[in-house]
Amino acid sequence: MVLSPLLLAATVAPPWPLLVPFFALLGLIALGPLLFAKLWEKSYTYVAVGLGLLMLLYYGLVLHDWHTAAETLAEYFSFVALLTALFVVGGTMYLNINLAGTPRRNVILLALGAILASLIGTTGASLLLIRPLIRLNDQRVRPYQVVFFIFLVSNAGGLLTPLGDPPLFIGFLRGVPFFWTSWHLLVPWLLTTSLLLLLFWFRDRKTPYPSRLSRSEQRRARQEGGLPLYDFHGRYNLIWLLVVLGAVFLDPARLPWLPAISLGGMHISFVREIIQLLAAWGCYRTASPKALSGNHFTFGPIQEVAFLFFGIFLTMIPALQTAAHIASKPAVAKSLTPTALYWLAGMLSAFLDNAPTYASFLSLSMAGYNLHFTEAAAVQQFAESAATMPLLRAISCGAVLFGALTYIGNGPNFLVRSIADKEGVPMPSFFAYIGRFAVPYLLPILGVVSIWLLFS
Repeated sequence: MVLSPLLLAATVAPPWPLLVPFFALLGLIALGPLLFAKLWEKSYTYVAVGLGLLMLLYYGLVLHDWHTAAETLAEYFSFVALLTALFVVGGTMYLNINLAGTPRRNVILLALGAILASLIGTTGASLLLIRPLIRLNDQRVRPYQVVFFIFLVSNAGGLLTPLGDPPLFIGFLRGVPFFWTSWHLLVPWLLTTSLLLLLFWFRDRKTPYPSRLSRSEQRRARQEGGLPLYDFHGRYNLIWLLVVLGAVFLDPARLPWLPAISLGGMHISFVREIIQLLAAWGCYRTASPKALSGNHFTFGPIQEVAFLFFGIFLTMIPALQTAAHIASKPAVAKSLTPTALYWLAGMLSAFLDNAPTYASFLSLSMAGYNLHFTEAAAVQQFAESAATMPLLRAISCGAVLFGALTYIGNGPNFLVRSIADKEGVPMPSFFAYIGRFAVPYLLPILGVVSIWLLFS
C-alpha cells in the first residue's frame, strides 16, 4: 500500500471542478443499474476507465504531478492484486453445509465469519463464506442476509488485528504494535458485532421457512440421502491463502533489502503483488473441478470491481486532497476530538478509500503533538500514550466500521454484492442499500460506539 504525501496533507485545495468526475462516477454507480441497467452493464467499463484516465492525464499533463498519479496507480495495483488473489483462493474453495438455514445457524455462521475476518482479513473471510451462507439458506435467502454479512464479515469483523482491514495494516506498518488493535478495539468490536447479530436474529426470525423439519427429521433425511454434515473441496487452498497473507508483510519500508523503485522519497515494491498474483494463478490452475462448478466460479465479479475501482481510485484524488486541506486548518484541527475524528474519518471512509483517510487523520492528529507520521517510534508513542491513544482508537474505529455504510466503503462490499447478484439474490441498489439497511440498522449501532468512545 502506497500513500502519497500530497494525499496526507494537502496545503492547497484543488479546484472544485476536479471533484465532478468522482461524484459523477458515484452517481452513475448508484443510478445506472436502476435507470438504464442494460446500457450501464455494457458501458460501465468505458465510463470508469475513461474518467480515471481523464484524471490521470490531467494530473500528469496539466499539473505536471506524475508523482501523485504514479503513487495512486501503485496503490490501486496493490489493492487489486490482493483482492484478486483472495477472490481466486476463496472462490475455488467449496464449502456446503447440508442443513437447512435457521436464524440460529445463520447467526453462528456470521459470528464465525466476524472472528475469521480478523484472522484472514475481511476480503478472505467474505469470499470464503458468502456462497456457503447463500447455499445454507437455499430457498429462503433474502437480500438483508447478504447485507448483514457485509456489515459483519466484510467490515466490522476485521477490527481486531492489522490483518483484518487495510487501514489497520497501514497503522501496523507505520509503527502501531500488532496487538494494539486486539486490546484497544476489543470493546467496540464486541459492541458492534453483538448488536448487529442481535438485530439480524430478530429480522431473520420473520423470514418464513420452506419446511419445518425437526432436527431428528433433518438428520434422518441427510443420512438416508448419504449426505455428510458438510462438503469441503479445495482444502489445499489454505496453503495458497497463507502465501497470499504472508506476502502482505513484504513491505519495503520495513524490509529495505526488497527490490523497490524509489519515487520522491517513497519506496514502491511490487514483490508482494507479484507473489500474490502468482499464488492466484497457481491456485486456479490446481483448483478442484468440483469447487469451481459448485461455486459457479467466473472472473466476472472481480473484473467488475477492478474496472470500477480504477475509476474510483483516480477520480477521488481531488476529493482526498480537499478533505485533507479542510482538516488541516487550525480551527478544524483544534476541534478534532475523539468523537469528531470518529465521525469525520468514518463518513469519509464510507465514500472514499479508508486507508488514505485513516492515514490522513492520523498524520494530522500526530502533527498537533509535534509527532511525525513517517517515524515508527513516533507512531508507537502516539498509540501508547494515554493522552493520544483515544484519538487513534477513534480513527481506527471510524475507518473500519463506516466502511459498511456504502457499497464502495470497502473493497469486499462490492465483491460480495456482485457474487450475490450472480447467485440470483436481488441485491438492493446503491441508495436502497444505504436507505433501507445502512441507515436504520447500522447507523444507530455506530452511534452507540460513538457514545462509548465519548465516555471511555
